[in-house]
Amino acid sequence: MKPVQRSRSRVLYEKVLFALLHFCAFLTCALLILLIGTLFFRGLPHITLELLTSQPSVLKNVIGILPNLINTLALILGTLLLVLPLGVGAAIYLTEYARNHRAVAVIEFATETLTGIPSILYGLVGMLFFVQFLGWETSIRAGIFTLVIMILPTIVRTTQESLKTVPQSYREAALGLGCGKWRMIRTVVLPSSVDGIVTGCILSIGRIVGESAALLFTAGSASVLVRDLLSFHGIHELLTTSGGSLTVALYMYAMERGKIDVGFAIAAILMLLTLGINLAAKWLGRTLKTNK
Repeated sequence: MKPVQRSRSRVLYEKVLFALLHFCAFLTCALLILLIGTLFFRGLPHITLELLTSQPSVLKNVIGILPNLINTLALILGTLLLVLPLGVGAAIYLTEYARNHRAVAVIEFATETLTGIPSILYGLVGMLFFVQFLGWETSIRAGIFTLVIMILPTIVRTTQESLKTVPQSYREAALGLGCGKWRMIRTVVLPSSVDGIVTGCILSIGRIVGESAALLFTAGSASVLVRDLLSFHGIHELLTTSGGSLTVALYMYAMERGKIDVGFAIAAILMLLTLGINLAAKWLGRTLKTNK
């Protein structure tokens, strides 16, 4: 059988498309390297031990972001502890248990719509409900619950799509061996969809760390260092008092006070923090997948 002869125009067309694909890939990587390189080049020289371990003070002329770093970690941990069980549980119900396909389609459309709503609108709703109606005032607690509402659609959709990629034969084989519905989900479906759940977690962490508009309305912008965080009283004080995250501190220093170098230092810290948490999430997902 003779090989198919391609015309010269067809060969030229494929070479041009191949070159365009390589150029797009190179441009994407170059922009990423330029962005990260600029942040690290401008920010790393200004990261000092005093900046990381002190509380800001106008009287002592001290610039510190330790309260903002603690507030950011509290927002990440508190939000993930609430949103992951809710989002994964909702995705499991919609994928494995729900039988009303029309209702499922409506819920999926609603979650996709909610993911596109600007974060400042979530901040306004959080301010009206949590801060004013419930009387929580501006606090880390109000910021956490606002972020839960904002990130829940992302967790639901990514987990649901990951669950749908598990072959139906896996479910049938587990049920055929005598497993119950929940045992089949817990031992077969969830371990097979760990990658999608971890992806949703990483996207959520990125949005939490980079959020500022919604937190300005709900968590506030104070930089107060809470003592004795290992006790119940200290944790309660942290959650019920106003506290600005690192992104809010970046905005305050760079735009309100004109300290651009401090802003770049906080941006570099945010980049390192996000990278570290994402690597930890990837490692945890790989560990869970290998031990399934």
